[in-house]
Amino acid sequence: MKLEPTIAERWNNRAIFALLWPLILEQVLAVSMGAADTFMISPVGEFAVSAVNIVDNISNLLIIAFMALSTGGAVIVSQYIGRRDYEKSSLAAKQLVYSVFAISIFITIFTVLFRRPVIGIIYGNIELDVMDAASIYLMVTGFSYPFLGINNANNALFRASGDSRTPMLIALIANVLKIALNAVFIFVLNMGIMGAALSTLICRFIAAFITTVLLYKKHSSPISLAGMFRVKIVRSMIKNILNVGLPSGIDSTMFMFGRLMTQRIFTYFGTAAIAANAIASVVNSISFMPGMAFAMTLMTITGQCVGAGDYATARKLVKKIMTMAYISMVLMSVIILALLEPLVSLFNLSPQSAEMAIAFLRIHCIFMAIGWAMSFALPNALRASGDVRYVMLCSVISMWTVRVSAAYLITFVLGVGPQGVWLAMGADFMVRGTLFLSRWIGGKWQTKRVISD
Repeated sequence: MKLEPTIAERWNNRAIFALLWPLILEQVLAVSMGAADTFMISPVGEFAVSAVNIVDNISNLLIIAFMALSTGGAVIVSQYIGRRDYEKSSLAAKQLVYSVFAISIFITIFTVLFRRPVIGIIYGNIELDVMDAASIYLMVTGFSYPFLGINNANNALFRASGDSRTPMLIALIANVLKIALNAVFIFVLNMGIMGAALSTLICRFIAAFITTVLLYKKHSSPISLAGMFRVKIVRSMIKNILNVGLPSGIDSTMFMFGRLMTQRIFTYFGTAAIAANAIASVVNSISFMPGMAFAMTLMTITGQCVGAGDYATARKLVKKIMTMAYISMVLMSVIILALLEPLVSLFNLSPQSAEMAIAFLRIHCIFMAIGWAMSFALPNALRASGDVRYVMLCSVISMWTVRVSAAYLITFVLGVGPQGVWLAMGADFMVRGTLFLSRWIGGKWQTKRVISD
C-alpha cells in the first residue's frame, strides 16, 4: 500500500512554484483587466468613469464580509487537509459556501434598496449625472454580489487544497469575456453605464457557476461540494470559520478606513498633490503583485502544516517563502527606482505633480524593500495557524497610532508636507512587521487552535 507523502515531501520546491506562479499571474491579470475596464468606459464620459470608481470603492467596503469569511474558511479547510481528514474538509467547504451565500444575499438586498443614500452618505453632494450613473451601476452590480461571494469562496477552497491554477484560468476566461461583453454592450449596443454593469453581472455569474461545478464534481479530492444542495448546517464549523474570518474582516475594514483618512490629507495640498498621489498609488499597487502571491501561498502551506501538527516544517517553509518574498520585493523596488522618471512621465502630469509622485515613490520603494513582506505576507502565516486576534490587534493599533496619526503629525505639525503620508505608511510597515516577526519567532502561534475535532 502506497503511503501519502508527508507535508514536507508534499511541499517541495516544485509544488511551491506550481502554487505560486498562477497566483502572480492572477494578480497581474486583476490589475491589467481593471485598467482595461476603466479605459473602455471612458468614452461614455467622465461622469461614467467617476460612477464606476465610486461604486468600486463602495463595493470594496461591502464585500469585506465574505472576503473575510473566505479567509476563515480557507484556514479551516487547509488544516483539515493537513490532517488528511477529507470528509471534514469537504463539510467545512460547504459551510463556507452556505455562510457566504447567506451574507451576500443580505448585502445585495441592502445595496439595491438603499443605493442612493449609501452613495450620498459616503460621497456627499455629487453631481446629478454621476449620482444617476452610480445608482444604476450599483443596482445592477449589487445583484452580482452572491455570485462574487461564491466565486471568492470557491477560489479560496481551490487554493486551500494547493490548486491555484484553476482559479487563475477561470479568472482569465471571465475577464476576457468581460472585455468582449463591454465592447458589445458599450460600443455596439450603446448601453453606456448599464452595459458595463451587465457585463460585470454576467461574468461574475459565469465564474461562480464554473467554480461550483468543478468543486461539485470532485468526489474523491481533499475538497468536494458534492451533495451541497442537501443542506446540512454544522454550527461548530461555521463558528470556527467566523472565529478566523471576523478578526480578518475587522482588520480589513479598519485598514480601508485608515487609508481613506490618510488619502484626505492630499486634498489640503491641491490638485497637483492629489494627482501625484493617485499615480504613485497605481505604481504602488503594481509593485505589490508578487508580494500578494507569496502572502496567499503562505496561507495555504502554513495551514496544511499546522493541521498536520508539523510545526518544524511550517517554520522551514515559511522561512523559505519569506526569503523568496523579500527577494521579489527588493527586485521590484530596484526596477521601479531605475525606471522612476520614465514611469511617471507616462501619465502626462504637470512638472509639480511629477516631482511629487517621484518623491512619494522613492519613499515607498525603500520601505517596501525593507518592510512589506514581514508586515503583509508574514501575518498570513499567523492567520493560517489561528493566531488571528493578535494579527487584528497589531494591524488596527499600528494603522491608527502610526499610519494615520503619524501622517497628520509629520505632514502638518512637523511641516514635511504631503510626503509625510508616505513616510507614515513606511513607518507603519516597520512597526507592524516587527510585531509580526517577533510573534512568529517567539512561537506563541503554535499554541492556537481553530479545529478541535
